[in-house]
Amino acid sequence: MNDLKEQKRTEIHEGAYKREAGEIKKKQLSIFEKYLTLWVLICIGAGIGLGKIAPGVAIQLDALSAYQVSIPIAVCLFFMMYPIMVKIDFAKVMRAAKTPKPVAMTLIINWAIKPFTMFFIATFFIGYLFKGFLPGTEILRNGQEVELWRSYISGAILLGIAPCTAMVLMWSYLAKGNDGLTLVMVAINSLTMLALYAPLGGFLLGVNAMPIPWETILFSVAIYVAFPLTAGYFTRRFILVYKGQEWFTEKFLRWLTPVSISALLATLVLLFSFKGEIIIKNPLTIFWISIPLFLQTILIFSLGYFALSRLFRLSYEDAAPGAMIGASNHFEVAIATATMLFGLSSGAALATVVGVLIEVPVMLMLVSICKKTGFLFKIGSGFKSDYRI
Repeated sequence: MNDLKEQKRTEIHEGAYKREAGEIKKKQLSIFEKYLTLWVLICIGAGIGLGKIAPGVAIQLDALSAYQVSIPIAVCLFFMMYPIMVKIDFAKVMRAAKTPKPVAMTLIINWAIKPFTMFFIATFFIGYLFKGFLPGTEILRNGQEVELWRSYISGAILLGIAPCTAMVLMWSYLAKGNDGLTLVMVAINSLTMLALYAPLGGFLLGVNAMPIPWETILFSVAIYVAFPLTAGYFTRRFILVYKGQEWFTEKFLRWLTPVSISALLATLVLLFSFKGEIIIKNPLTIFWISIPLFLQTILIFSLGYFALSRLFRLSYEDAAPGAMIGASNHFEVAIATATMLFGLSSGAALATVVGVLIEVPVMLMLVSICKKTGFLFKIGSGFKSDYRI
């Protein structure tokens, strides 16, 4: 009897979320999103070439700063974050209590587990196993000299404390997940980031023996999370009142996606214009950094999808996005924070860029795994089986 009640309650909640998700028209990956890894590779090449041919260009751009914040980078990063934040519907956040288990699962993974597993995995591989392959030191913004491997770990830490709030919407759709619930989890993680990103980042960076500029950390959260979130909230309200939901979804959001990714790619060109010399001298640097990031992604996904989702008795539609939002990273915030804390040319900034490089192919692989293993979960009415072993 209890199982029947639970099933009925789940069906009601799933139906509500699917009606809410119907506001978003389903679409395939745009050319920007589908070939993001290719664009990143092109930008890496362009950045390295710029650094060799005209090294003064990126330096002059970075010199345009206010309170240690590069103005060109700040503009680019705002346009990376703003399209994400404008999608958040706060009314859905308030109704999240209707389905507490998947929300609780994603909060546990993203804030109680993932930051610490990232720290330990990155420290083990980059700080011990691969330490001999990552020689050299660098001078940070505050004038302190640190080992490059330590700076790479710091970049991994900043990735580990930033759960994805953008592309996970597409991963959920491709995996036939619960789109309405995904939006709720994205909103809740964005709001949670305001409170936890700075203290968690400061603590783990301190354990990594890196300088902790607390004012800069808090400032970066305010600029790259709070400001776009506030702008997105008021923009959404204004457009829905004066233009309506259809115009907002069909026109405004569709226009914002290429703007967001273009801003990301422009930032990457500047980042790699500083790191070109290191990459040329140490071509395997990106490979060494990518190994712990890849293993962390697989670990967190497996923990959420195969363990906690089963423990919480989630349906497939809730389990898939719940696991993938933890597995993927909010690399926009990580890049912004690393750039602001340690400099555009820092090893930490490079490590966050490696996160972008592996994000798309790895997450597409996890989408495929979800669709092939959906039989492990309760399947709701919205899921059509197309998985094969």
